[in-house]
Amino acid sequence: MVRGALGFVILLITSVVLPGSPQTGVVQTGEPPAAKDQFFTGYVIAIDEESLTVSRAATGKNSSTKTFVLTAATRFEGGKPEVRARVTVRYVKTDDGDRAVHIILRRPPK
Repeated sequence: MVRGALGFVILLITSVVLPGSPQTGVVQTGEPPAAKDQFFTGYVIAIDEESLTVSRAATGKNSSTKTFVLTAATRFEGGKPEVRARVTVRYVKTDDGDRAVHIILRRPPK
């Protein structure tokens, strides 16, 4: 019992003293983590030079709407979407809002 308690104390001390040790699996670099890409699929309800608004209705749930910031780095696949076009938006969360990274035109508007 003493041996198990001693092992626990040693493990606890090494994880506190050595935060980048293999026991914790976390390496602290002092830099914020990179923004993770997320996806949103729906129909375009508004678009202009600076933003794109997409709405989707999930089965059995309320519809949700997101507005994305468009930049010069935003890539368009399949052409630039129009209102009522179905799109998938790959985006990252930033301090300025959700920034569209890649917009895929799924279906042209009817």
